[in-house]
Amino acid sequence: MNTRTIAAALTLNALTACGNIDLTTGSAPPALTALGERTTSRAMTGPSNNLQISGTAVFDVSGSTCPDHPAGYDGFMDYPPLLLSGSLEGCWYTEIDTFKVTPSGIYLEAGREVFVGSLNGGPSGVFTTTYKFEGKYDPDVFTGPEVFGRCQHPLVAGSGTGGFAGATGRVDFKDIVADGSYIYRGHIRIR
Repeated sequence: MNTRTIAAALTLNALTACGNIDLTTGSAPPALTALGERTTSRAMTGPSNNLQISGTAVFDVSGSTCPDHPAGYDGFMDYPPLLLSGSLEGCWYTEIDTFKVTPSGIYLEAGREVFVGSLNGGPSGVFTTTYKFEGKYDPDVFTGPEVFGRCQHPLVAGSGTGGFAGATGRVDFKDIVADGSYIYRGHIRIR
């Protein structure tokens, strides 16, 4: 068994997680309310296009919603795709680049990801991220359950297409270890 297979098997329930994030939008008023409703009818131009996002994610283990992988991202299947709902609606695919396991139960992982879907019901598109995951297992990664996990996903500048053309920002995930789901939040700016 290769290291990629081992890493995927060890962290299937801990793909993503997020910590806190600064959701400041500068001096402009927020473009969305806490319920995701637009607070203004003006077009998304200027400072108000920095949108706060949030939602949930679960693995699409049945493969019934997310296709195998998007065209051009053949290696992005180290985990089953995540099915996102909330501000982002669509499928999230992962490619592990590196990982590290410590004797004390810490698991660190870094890689690349691609999201295919939409933002707040807008036009479909694609963006890519890099990511870093940190998780704690007790007593260790190989024999114990996950205690916590989180990860940070900065969008790769220039990677957006369609509804995400010109997108920048960051998405953070937090593992909900009790049920194996995830919550995400962050911000995306559409230029």
